[in-house]
Amino acid sequence: MAATYTLISSNVVTSNVGSVNFTSIPSTYTDLVLRISARSDYSSLTDRFNVYINGNPSSFTTVQGNGSTASTNRATGEVSNILNAATATSNSFSSAEIYIPSYANSFNKSFSLNNAMETNASTAYLTSVAYLRSSTAVINQVELYTYFGNLIAGSSFYLYGIKNT
Repeated sequence: MAATYTLISSNVVTSNVGSVNFTSIPSTYTDLVLRISARSDYSSLTDRFNVYINGNPSSFTTVQGNGSTASTNRATGEVSNILNAATATSNSFSSAEIYIPSYANSFNKSFSLNNAMETNASTAYLTSVAYLRSSTAVINQVELYTYFGNLIAGSSFYLYGIKNT
């Protein structure tokens, strides 16, 4: 079966904002993919961005590396992912992809996030997160927000629906 991507919604930030929210996501697709290129104005090397589904956090497991060490974490609640901030290499943006399979089915939802914070410095981060949303509700809202600063102008978010045909 071939997969067909259809752009559902996009948001390219034109002024600094604390969050980006995709609402009223139609339930007519098989899977969802959210592609992100973002940076924060927080006065540090990194900020964090958090993911809420239908207004709530989810259980998650993370695997993260920074070039010299690796770590894992298992928890329930707010999920924080690395985001380039003000003192990271100029004009460098973090990239991420959130993949949500079977988002409209009536069982608990699992989904994944792969995130890279790339700079021209000696430290960069790569994070993979596996989520479990303990809810049978159709996913119709995805919110991303920064933990400390704001998303800067030029940050972009593209939500795609996938139909397996």
